[in-house]
Amino acid sequence: MNYKLPGLIAAAAVFLFSGSALAQDTPKYSYVEAFKPFFYPQTGTETRSASGQPGHAYWQNSADYDLNVSLNEAKNEITGTADITYTNNSPDQMGFLWLQLDQNLFAKDSRGNAVVPASGSRNGAHGEELEGGYKIKSVKLDGKDVRYTVTDTRMQIDLPKELKAKGGIAKIKIEYSFISPEYGSDRMGVQKTKNGKIFTVAQWYPRMCVYDDVMGWNTLPYVGASEFYLEYGHISANITVPANHYVVASGDLLNYKEVYSKEENNRWEQARNSDKTVMIRPESEIGKNQASGTKTWKFKIDQTRDFAWASSPAFILDAAKINLPSGKKSVAISAYPAESAGEKAWGRSTEYTKAAIEHYSQKWYEYTYPAATNVAGNEGGMEYPGIVFCHMNSAGEDLWGVTDHEFGHNWFPMIVGSNERLFAWMDEGFNTFINELSTKAFNNGEYYTKKNIARAGGFMMGDNLEPVMVGPDNMKERSIGALAYFKPGMGLQILRETILGPEKFDKAFKTYVDRWAFKHPTPWDFFHTMENVSGEELNWFWRGWFINKWKIDQSVKDVKYVNGDFKNGAQITVENLGQLPMPTVVQAKFKDGTKQVFKIPVEVWKRNTEWTLKVNSNKEINEVMLDPESMVPDVNMKNNIWPSEQPKTVEKVNTKDFAGTYGTKSDAIKLVFTDKNGQLYFKAGNQPEFPLEYTGDNQFTFSEAGITLAFSKDKKDLVFKQAGREYKFTKE
Repeated sequence: MNYKLPGLIAAAAVFLFSGSALAQDTPKYSYVEAFKPFFYPQTGTETRSASGQPGHAYWQNSADYDLNVSLNEAKNEITGTADITYTNNSPDQMGFLWLQLDQNLFAKDSRGNAVVPASGSRNGAHGEELEGGYKIKSVKLDGKDVRYTVTDTRMQIDLPKELKAKGGIAKIKIEYSFISPEYGSDRMGVQKTKNGKIFTVAQWYPRMCVYDDVMGWNTLPYVGASEFYLEYGHISANITVPANHYVVASGDLLNYKEVYSKEENNRWEQARNSDKTVMIRPESEIGKNQASGTKTWKFKIDQTRDFAWASSPAFILDAAKINLPSGKKSVAISAYPAESAGEKAWGRSTEYTKAAIEHYSQKWYEYTYPAATNVAGNEGGMEYPGIVFCHMNSAGEDLWGVTDHEFGHNWFPMIVGSNERLFAWMDEGFNTFINELSTKAFNNGEYYTKKNIARAGGFMMGDNLEPVMVGPDNMKERSIGALAYFKPGMGLQILRETILGPEKFDKAFKTYVDRWAFKHPTPWDFFHTMENVSGEELNWFWRGWFINKWKIDQSVKDVKYVNGDFKNGAQITVENLGQLPMPTVVQAKFKDGTKQVFKIPVEVWKRNTEWTLKVNSNKEINEVMLDPESMVPDVNMKNNIWPSEQPKTVEKVNTKDFAGTYGTKSDAIKLVFTDKNGQLYFKAGNQPEFPLEYTGDNQFTFSEAGITLAFSKDKKDLVFKQAGREYKFTKE
């Protein structure tokens, strides 16, 4: 899923979602606490090895689905049957089964609706009034009616006799219907366009809950923020829609000769062999298919955890070949309305899709599905096996970003099937990390901007944030962007670039993907794998960055010349003040402009709170700086430099003159400025407010986010500047 705000705020999302920027007191460092042993809660078991790989007796249940569904376009109604073949590979007999009924989130009395605050949420039906939720017509087991109980978003089926362990099979058939919300928790919905509705359909059939060796049945309700935990299997789907609709879906289209015209099929053949985008259904042909009645589209996908689809008469369709490392081919497909067309918008969607899939296949694990389809809908961005939904208004850098992010999810959690309901960071954070590498690689870095990680310390380690390991339903909604996406993604970047190095990290991370492809890893399996493959002790890092919310704060305590003469060399003393230690990079810059860099390994901090290193030089030192490449976040950057930066003097200003609300025609977001006792605060939309620093000439900065706000002399306009982009606002 993509966590972003519209327009300009996307540029600063990492900061605006992460809480207060105010400085916090840093607890003192304890090397005993940071490096104490017995980090892991248990040793290896038969199912999960202490080395981080699946154990010799690892088991996993499976669920195969035969789905038949029809769409009533006028009523936005889905009617279907789900034939489920559930295999119990566990060593336990089962007296009952649990299924997920995620559409029940949209029922008026759902728990998910009950937890939506008065200020609103991106979750749930977004205030839409509808008769949502499943209407269950029948539930059968082995062809006979069976007793079942529905509790919110879960269904429990009582078995007339226990399902055998190690291979017992249950055959379930459920008849159901539901009304699709227009905005379904930013994950599915109905988008109106000038040429008809776009239906993006997900969480649309009853799905088996996971039964595993960690929790047994995983039955946490779906309340909106947390995502999914699903079994793997084979899925076939027969989708009946109005005859003028075009359908795209997870997996392989089996009856393409029946549903496409002869000319369209010829174009498909061209696309499957072309590295350049081929138009399958151009805008000029929209509206020409006026067939009445219905048409059934048949799909199949293997070794998958889910299935999603989209249907519309308004789709432009284009496609191109995806080249995979083994020599196999897949196909990149884009489906979007005329409103989204053009080379500055969705006209490049297939190019973006192809590039993302090829990069991740080469870097981590080969893509496993026959197609990768990008659909323009009303979702900010949402992922499913082989298909993703992105917003129809996305364009340029934003469209690349959301496309790359959503297709990155085909590795986490589609291939590596972690429990998103509990550990959002194991899919969103991992994906955010690989997106950084993919964006750097795409088209020679067309959209890549190197981030100043050091400046993010005040946010990523702020007191107002919960720990990363907290589940998404157990944290403030405004914290999700920081804790599920940005902080874990940044943590992996620090682990790769600063702690292990790219070669060690990439080998360990790829091993993790190989070991747990189409399986169910826990955080401990990931931690064990990274340590065992890299050969490095990392419990201090897991403990501080993921389990707790420890702060990083390193300082240049003192610089002295030996015997008071720089010709004799110098001694630099560095302190570790924060709870979380880090390998330390020290740069000495001399008055003649030359530099010398020293690296202090993390082992120094296993029994020290400060460390003095000798600089063998006969030159006078002009400056000593920690982390000169800005690779590590730090909650207090002022003590990272010797001599400390002198504060600049600026003219006095009356901050009340800048108070007010500013808006722009291109974005619904409002910028609100408030004076509080001579301090100007800035607030964007529903996000927390932040203090600004005046730098002179009617300009304020929010340095941690790299934001500059330049007001006109009459205070009627301002320019928002961040990451090389500018946005003009006018006072209301």
